[in-house]
Amino acid sequence: MMALMVHLKTVGHLRGKGDRIAKVTFRGLPFYSRVAENCEEEANFNETFRWPIASRLDGNEMLEIQVYNYSKVFSNRLVGTFCMVLQKVAEEGHLELTDTLIDDNNTSIKTSVTIEIRYQSMDGAVGVWSDGEFLDVPDDRDGMFAFETDSLLSGQSHGPGTSPGRSLQGSIPTFRKAGKGVFSAMKLGKIKSYKDDHKKGDEPAVLDMEDLDRKAMRLAGALDPDTISLASVTAVTTNVSNKRSKPDIKMEPSSGRPVDYQINITVIEARQLIGLNMDPVVCVEIGDDKKYTSMKESTNCPYYNEYFVFDFHVPPDVMFDKIIKLSVIHSKNLLRSGTLVGTFKMDVGTVYSQPEHQFYHKWASLSDPDDITAGCKGYIKCDIAVVGKGDNIKTPHKANETDEDDIEGNLLLPEGIPAERQWARFYVKIYRAEGLPKMNTSIMANVKKAFIGENRDLVDPYVQVQFAGQKGKTSVQKSSYEPIWNEMVIFTELFPPLCKRLKVQIRDSDKVNDVAIGTHFIDLRKISNDGDKGFLPTMGPAWVNMYGSTRQYTLMDEHQDLNEGLGEGVSFRARLLVSIAVEILDTTSPEIISSTEVQVETVSNISESATGKIEEFFLFGSFLEATMIDRKIGDKTITFEITIGNYGNQIDGVSKPSSAKKKKKDGENEEEESELIQNSSEDEADEDGDLVSVSSTPLMKPVITDRNYFHLPYFEKKPCVYIKSWWQDQRRRLYNSNMMDKIADKLEEGLNDVQEVIKTEKAFPERRLRGVLEELNIGCSRFVMLANKDVNQAGRTKLDRERLKSCMREMDSVGQQAKQIRTQVKKNTIKDKLKLVQNFLQRLRFLADEPQHSIPDVFVWMMSNNKRIAYARIPSKDILYSIVDEETGRDCGKVKAVFFKLPGKKGFGPAGWTVQAKLELYLWLGLNKQRKDFLSGLPNGFEEIKADKMGSGLQSVPPVSLIYNMKQVFQLRAHMYQARSLFAADSSGLSDPFARVFFSSHSQVTEVLSETLCPTWDQLLVFDDVELFGEASELRDDPPIIVVEIYDQDTVGKAEFIGRTFAKPTIKMCDEHYGPPRFPPQLEYYQIYRGNCIAGELLAAFELLQIGQGGRADLPPLEGPTDSERGPILPVPLGIRPVLSRYRIEVLFWGLRDLKRINLAQVDRPRVDIECAGRGVQSALIQNYKKNPNFSTLVKWFEVDLPENELLHPPLNIRVVDCRAFGRYILVGSHAVSSLRRFIYSAPDKTSNNWATAAKLMNGYMVLTNGGSQPRSSPSLSSRTFSRPAGDVLVNMDTEASIRKMDTVVKLDAMSDAVVKVDMTEEESDKKKKKKKKKGGVEEEDETDESVLDWWSKYFASIETMKETLRAQDAAQAEAEEREDLEIAAEAADIKPDDLLLKGSKMREKSKEKKSSKDKKKGQAADGAEKRPVKAKVDELMVYNKELESEYGNFEDWLHTFNLYRGKAGDDDEHALDDDRIVGRFKGSLCMYKLPLSEEITKEAGFDPNMGMFQSIPHNDPINVLVRIFVVRATDLHPADINGKADPYVVIKLGKSEVKDKENYISKQLNPVFGKSFDIEATFPMESMLTVSVYDWDLVGTDDLIGETKIDLENRFYSKYRATCGISSNYSLHGYNVWRDPMKPSQILAKLCKESKIDGPQYGPGGKVKVASRIFMGPTEIDDENGLKKQTEEHLALTVLNHWEEIPRLGCKLVPEHVETRPLLNPDKPGIEQGRIEMWVDMFPMDMPAPGPAIDISPRKPKRYELRVIIWNTDEVILEDDDYFTGEKSSDIFVRGWLKGQQEDKQDTDVHYHSLTGEGNFNWRFVYPFDYLMAEEKIVISKKESMFSWDETEYKIPPRLTMQVWDADHFSADDFLGAIELDLNRFPRGAKTAKQCSLDMIRNELPTISIFKQKRVKGWWPFVARDENDEMELTGKVEAELHLVTAEEAEKSPVGLGRNEPDPLEKPNRPDTSLMWFLGPLKSIRYFIWHNYRWLILKALGLILLLLMLGLFLYSFPGYLVKKMLGA
Repeated sequence: MMALMVHLKTVGHLRGKGDRIAKVTFRGLPFYSRVAENCEEEANFNETFRWPIASRLDGNEMLEIQVYNYSKVFSNRLVGTFCMVLQKVAEEGHLELTDTLIDDNNTSIKTSVTIEIRYQSMDGAVGVWSDGEFLDVPDDRDGMFAFETDSLLSGQSHGPGTSPGRSLQGSIPTFRKAGKGVFSAMKLGKIKSYKDDHKKGDEPAVLDMEDLDRKAMRLAGALDPDTISLASVTAVTTNVSNKRSKPDIKMEPSSGRPVDYQINITVIEARQLIGLNMDPVVCVEIGDDKKYTSMKESTNCPYYNEYFVFDFHVPPDVMFDKIIKLSVIHSKNLLRSGTLVGTFKMDVGTVYSQPEHQFYHKWASLSDPDDITAGCKGYIKCDIAVVGKGDNIKTPHKANETDEDDIEGNLLLPEGIPAERQWARFYVKIYRAEGLPKMNTSIMANVKKAFIGENRDLVDPYVQVQFAGQKGKTSVQKSSYEPIWNEMVIFTELFPPLCKRLKVQIRDSDKVNDVAIGTHFIDLRKISNDGDKGFLPTMGPAWVNMYGSTRQYTLMDEHQDLNEGLGEGVSFRARLLVSIAVEILDTTSPEIISSTEVQVETVSNISESATGKIEEFFLFGSFLEATMIDRKIGDKTITFEITIGNYGNQIDGVSKPSSAKKKKKDGENEEEESELIQNSSEDEADEDGDLVSVSSTPLMKPVITDRNYFHLPYFEKKPCVYIKSWWQDQRRRLYNSNMMDKIADKLEEGLNDVQEVIKTEKAFPERRLRGVLEELNIGCSRFVMLANKDVNQAGRTKLDRERLKSCMREMDSVGQQAKQIRTQVKKNTIKDKLKLVQNFLQRLRFLADEPQHSIPDVFVWMMSNNKRIAYARIPSKDILYSIVDEETGRDCGKVKAVFFKLPGKKGFGPAGWTVQAKLELYLWLGLNKQRKDFLSGLPNGFEEIKADKMGSGLQSVPPVSLIYNMKQVFQLRAHMYQARSLFAADSSGLSDPFARVFFSSHSQVTEVLSETLCPTWDQLLVFDDVELFGEASELRDDPPIIVVEIYDQDTVGKAEFIGRTFAKPTIKMCDEHYGPPRFPPQLEYYQIYRGNCIAGELLAAFELLQIGQGGRADLPPLEGPTDSERGPILPVPLGIRPVLSRYRIEVLFWGLRDLKRINLAQVDRPRVDIECAGRGVQSALIQNYKKNPNFSTLVKWFEVDLPENELLHPPLNIRVVDCRAFGRYILVGSHAVSSLRRFIYSAPDKTSNNWATAAKLMNGYMVLTNGGSQPRSSPSLSSRTFSRPAGDVLVNMDTEASIRKMDTVVKLDAMSDAVVKVDMTEEESDKKKKKKKKKGGVEEEDETDESVLDWWSKYFASIETMKETLRAQDAAQAEAEEREDLEIAAEAADIKPDDLLLKGSKMREKSKEKKSSKDKKKGQAADGAEKRPVKAKVDELMVYNKELESEYGNFEDWLHTFNLYRGKAGDDDEHALDDDRIVGRFKGSLCMYKLPLSEEITKEAGFDPNMGMFQSIPHNDPINVLVRIFVVRATDLHPADINGKADPYVVIKLGKSEVKDKENYISKQLNPVFGKSFDIEATFPMESMLTVSVYDWDLVGTDDLIGETKIDLENRFYSKYRATCGISSNYSLHGYNVWRDPMKPSQILAKLCKESKIDGPQYGPGGKVKVASRIFMGPTEIDDENGLKKQTEEHLALTVLNHWEEIPRLGCKLVPEHVETRPLLNPDKPGIEQGRIEMWVDMFPMDMPAPGPAIDISPRKPKRYELRVIIWNTDEVILEDDDYFTGEKSSDIFVRGWLKGQQEDKQDTDVHYHSLTGEGNFNWRFVYPFDYLMAEEKIVISKKESMFSWDETEYKIPPRLTMQVWDADHFSADDFLGAIELDLNRFPRGAKTAKQCSLDMIRNELPTISIFKQKRVKGWWPFVARDENDEMELTGKVEAELHLVTAEEAEKSPVGLGRNEPDPLEKPNRPDTSLMWFLGPLKSIRYFIWHNYRWLILKALGLILLLLMLGLFLYSFPGYLVKKMLGA
């Protein structure tokens, strides 16, 4: 493949400012660059042009570059020209240069051009381009010819006429780098490219398009043999020419199939619930299943820690649409339902799309659906995980939950959703529907007609909308096929909603039950965009099409599911006009309706044109071939029917919408102008008006092809169909999605290629990836350019506008990033970049899916007997025509191989895999007025036959059939070499496969090979006289596809289908030479599909040879049958079959394990047969399998001829047979090793020092590297390694894990040596402790001392470390990701790195959640300085949060385990059921190498020729071992009892021994801590499979298995990772960290050195040891039990063991002391984890000294404590009561408190009556005894759950002291005033005085104290309650004293409750008012009245006196007056 590439970089020193364009010409073929706009000095083009060339580059050829000033209006003005002779390029293949241009007068000008030229010659001898670059040549024609003119796009005017939109001086073409777009346009319109006027005529004319096309084809065919990609789908699906499109390989619809799901929800606790003194219950609801937690009394932060499991068996779509609803209900009991506090909703799909499919420890915020103005009602902390089959959930490690509960930072929301969600209204408007099917029988209709007298439509539709768990429905429109509703359904939901899909369903209302007519799902993510420039969900008004079952009405519709939206619809049902809008509510506005009930309102009608102008569309189809028709249908006549919507449907369509014609007439006048422009005459359109659609082919009887299939004899006469239909013209939507789809297809194909290159290890995959990215970039920029057309078309909706904007932005950014990544693609980064690019692919696919439909999909039905049998559904956008090639559908005007399938559920499983029919179908859909080109894509050489009645006069009538008068005769040779890894179809676990090859209407079969999954047929099938119709040249470029089906031959009944694949033959025309590079063809791998699963691969080659005039004599000769035994079977000829060379395969036979019974008889004398490529070897016979299942002879070998190319190596078969009496053999099971590559031996490389790079003689065992045999040699972060160069290296051992502290070590300053040095003396450490106190200012009272530490301290410390490591990893990763994002963004946006920081911080703010976690992670380092030193230094072990096997490559370092299979393979997806087929395991290994082997290996000392490559392998005689199993705890067990709990206990099985720990079951616990060790003696190999199971104890009936885990002890025992007993990090003789292994570190080290054949360790002075040129350092002293120092070498030896992986060539990581976490599985629920168990296993050979007693890991006993709380006083308690007489406010205060729970231990003080100031005096003591687990910070309570419980259940709750203040009432219930809850580990210090005590103590993060450290605390604390607005308010203050004593101390100094003895408190000094008024009325009166009213009383008395005086005065005045007057 030769090509010339020119990279045009820049043009410099230009004059003036303007747009520039460059033209590059070579061999007369010009390319135009893009326009560089507004450039002054320099134009930066940076574009690459590529010319594939067919003849060698001649040294005299010229390359010409012309630079123009570009003008949109006038002609382009030449700036200058650059010409060069390509001699140097031809010689060297590569040239970069900068040179000046010359102007018209041949004088040099200043302007210069910079270019780079590369030339790839045929043999690749010249230049640096490799084949990899050209793998995609067939499709790279996009880049080849690049002249695209605007005038072409605007209609197809001939010549440089003006396009409609422009009337300037002639339209000037704008040149762009284009795709193959215009081509077809040019070719179809036969447009000759015209020259620009100003040119001097010196430019050679462009080659005629067709020649060029052909030339490209030639090139595509002339590929170098190396460049043909091996295997994979690309072999077929690469779309070479324009005439054919790809077939779809996967047949089965996967969507409707039910799958198992399990949803696990743990409700941990709730906080900040709104409400006073509530009794909350949490209800968990998924779909219709509800489960409740227990009720917690009188608290608004209840702690539950309850675990719920929901099991489902439903299709994925149904599962992901289910709503998970968490709600908190207040005081629910048997009698009443309780009141709802708040709910939280989310769909299952949202959880499933999270990383690991789960949310862990997140807070769900609750809102009240009845009151949307209220705000948050509280939070629930929960874990939610959705487990599908085969997902394993990685639970983040559970330990004490000390991490601060930062609610805001850990909300239960997906990434990117704001924490504060607002309420929004979702308006779904339903306008009208069309084309409904009838939903009632005609009999009923006739009855009705008889009664009512009129004909009614037989359907009563209404629409139901479902969203976020709520349903709304419109009214029912009686009897209407075209109902009009004009209603809107309104949902109120938080925005953004956590439910992704909205379901719209048309239903038929019926008396009995309503049925769905059709369903449509609207994905909210597709109709909105959450970016900065995003938009709220909006859609329409637009028509959505609904598909479902076929339209005939039957009472029992077997495909009813399809109408519910499950599975792929098989027929059009109706279309519905809807629109969606969302408005965010302002909840503060007063007129808002606060409920979230669904409302339905009417809306006004919408105009006809709102959804677009109605246009007439034309659909044409031609059936070129119908083959592979299933034999069940083959005996009746067959017809094919094509429908689009209801048009064309003759059986069960409903009467055509009468409005269509009417619309047509109205639209006539608008159409006139456009018709004229489209240069078709007016009358033509008229005649066209009467065109009758022909929608089905004539009936025809099939003809037999072979036993299974028939075909229709179409031969030269091909039937055609055509349909006219009327739809709203919304093509733009489809065009845009077509463009994106094409870019995505191209990208996908490119990625497949790249993966292929990587898989087949070809050179330079990175170049191919760069090419892919380049194409992607070009595609994206092209999209941005084209998508922006006809923006103001009628019927464009808001979504169309917004979507266009966001697609353009997105495509632009994808293009930029692609360009960006292209520069970063290097050999070592290719894998990561590939992942990034795959994300692009998903993004493109997501964007391309258009949410607003327009034209419905096309259905093709095969009908027999007027019944619909099978169908194919073709999206209308795929066959839609556009003048612009990029916008055309991928199958428009192309021949597509279409496979028919059965409708609905019939299509599941085996029935769905058989092809019902295969069609070669040509389809074209477009506007009627554009239809003149509709035949142009058909293979040439036909005549049209019109329908008779139309008369032949009309040119425009489409043909009813085509007659091909050109036909070519070919011979097809199918070289069927072999297949591998086939599906097991027989009960023996093997198959008897044969292949059937179909081509056109011919088929042939290979021979049947019995009992194999890897048949090597080596057979050539010759198809003679295959007739193909059409032009020879076209056939050459685009032959039909070959279908190969593989079957399993059964003795009885018909053959069973195994799988199918497609291939394209290589074609030789009769005028071509049969020879390299294309012939003979290479064998390729084709993937075989069975439904959607891969069922093996086929290695074959196909060639199609044209038979010319000379007949077959001209064809390359066929060799006669060479095999006398096989009869007349032709073998694959020599040039095609692979080149073989001699290999030796050595087999290590170790033993057989776990063989199951065969036909009820036990296997007794098994033997293993190994076979590869027809040669093989048999193992020795095992005489008595029960006694010893190992082989006596370990190594055997055989020689075999294998292909040189490793990828073509045949599989190796391992078969186990049982030798029975009388020479009978029975197959037990078999295993096929599909790839031998990992067993290929490569000679050890003496210089290499990293053991993973080459095969080593390690421990004497031969390590077979090269494959997955060794574990990840780059030990994970957890493995604490340092890698160092070779040589004598000094390793200073730092006993702390160097990584665990990551960034904290640095900060330890003064105390750093505390971390590094180990041999600290006691006094030193004491000093340190003192120093610590002074420095930290934190008083550490009880510094942990050795005696307190136990194994659990070590365990919890390790878990902390593990979490920290994980966090550190996350942080590092997060930072790296962030950095990378920023870099990409920066390069795309061209920012300088220093702006990055600013930008970075902004970006961080954006993702708030991420930020908080990132910053937390980073912050941990900082506070590490303060926190760390306080933490006691505890020795640690490794906690693996997975099985040990996965960390160490299954311990298959030299002993491999091969599962033996028997029985039919399950057809479940992805073969998840293979476990049931395992009948045993073969242990052994393989090693293959080319002969002869190099001398040096066989000459090595001690080389044993009998053992071949497996030197010094341990012997496999039986060995006795003591196995010690430690079971720490289990987590997240699947509940086994009705109450949602389980009573677990452990059972351990090993061989015949079984230990049941039934009496120690743990009641009602899903997270039991077992803390047990079990000793079992076992004999390997008989007993080597350890099963640890957890059972659920039941009082009645048998105990149920919860889950089990199996461990292969033998592999661990013999592994060189030394998995017998973990090596601890420190060596000590006593205490919690005592050395467990009977061998001391020094002995282990010595043994390892001996086995590795290196010198033993040399211990030197000063704590040094040297092993294999490495020097290690460490301490040399040790304390014995009495605290005396002794000298020892053990520490040094242990240091070496812990760093054994650094020993060059032989080192490997030794298993450290550890705890592994293993998933528990239950055979009844395969693949779904039922919980996890933490454990470890130690093994000690019995011939060694016995180990010490097992280390004690029994669970910690909780410690008894007593908490004494003295309530001294209260103050400022709010006053609640009004006095009867005086109306005065007062309160009768008492305080209540509890620690464990209100029922358990609440205590009340006495009542302080009548406090008028809120002051109360109590002097009252509460005493709370409790059991406390220090390590977990939990209180342990044991109690019976109910009166019926059998035994007590243990609960663990956090230690929280609750104190409440109440107002006592005599007759009514007491009133709750306020409360405070103190977490005894972390609570604020009390205030010194009541004045200082305020709400801030709770609100702010004040320093906290722990009662366990302080022991005694006194102070004032606030009481709080929430007011109506949910604000916290201060309701009082309490002065209390907390005193914590241990149980022993409590016994010594007891105290009394209340104010009782012993140690009584004195009586409080309460004022007298507190006495009751009826006891001392006068006293009270004095108090009440005098106290408050004395001034009033005094004033009143004064007033009374005055009045008296006045009265007296008035009384005595008259008398006195008279007296005076009379003078008496």
